[in-house]
Amino acid sequence: MAKRDRHIVVVEDDPVTRMKLAHYFSSEGYRVTQARDGAEMRRILERAPATVLMIDVNLPGEDGLRLAREQRESSDVGIILVTSRTDAIDRIVGLEVGADDYVTKPFEPRELLARVKNLISRMERTRSATDEPKYVEFAGWRLDLRARLLCDSQGHPTNLTNAEFKLLALLARHPGQVLSRDRILREIAHREWDAADRTADVLVRRLRRKLRDDGRKPQIILTSHNEGYYLSGAAVA
Repeated sequence: MAKRDRHIVVVEDDPVTRMKLAHYFSSEGYRVTQARDGAEMRRILERAPATVLMIDVNLPGEDGLRLAREQRESSDVGIILVTSRTDAIDRIVGLEVGADDYVTKPFEPRELLARVKNLISRMERTRSATDEPKYVEFAGWRLDLRARLLCDSQGHPTNLTNAEFKLLALLARHPGQVLSRDRILREIAHREWDAADRTADVLVRRLRRKLRDDGRKPQIILTSHNEGYYLSGAAVA
């Protein structure tokens, strides 16, 4: 697919930032449309579906998190949140609402361009993949990778947030393999890990609770000291 066939919608209330981003991505060969708020974004999407939505979190009225959640519930469009917030909890919230990536201001346009290219590449690989199994079973649980559904041995569903599903699916695809925090963050949040980032640890605690896996003596999601986490190979059917 040619770049001009890839439609980027920049949703940003600051006109200077919005025009700079639009000009930069247009100069790189993409088709770009600008929106100053959620209402204008929806009008644009009714006329021309987007490949990637680049949404500022701090929009007036409907904020970017709400818009990201709304779009994720109705489509598989790529979503990059752009924000000045740097707290780990904000990063997790961004993942929870279904964003594919999270970029903090100030940023280099080249960095944002690289993230857009990587996101589009991942989306295209995912859509063309045909060999992934539909289910993964472990420790009496079944994870439906396509329906994004986790059920216990009785078939009762357990609600997973977007970020929890991404992490559990990643662990389930690599049973018995220790995944570092750095790899986890790169795979599910597409950013590098640093020692102050507790995103992976928070998500593991949440998953253990939902899997009824005792955090003091876990049997399903195990910890490799100073290395990362892994799904017990013995737990996988």
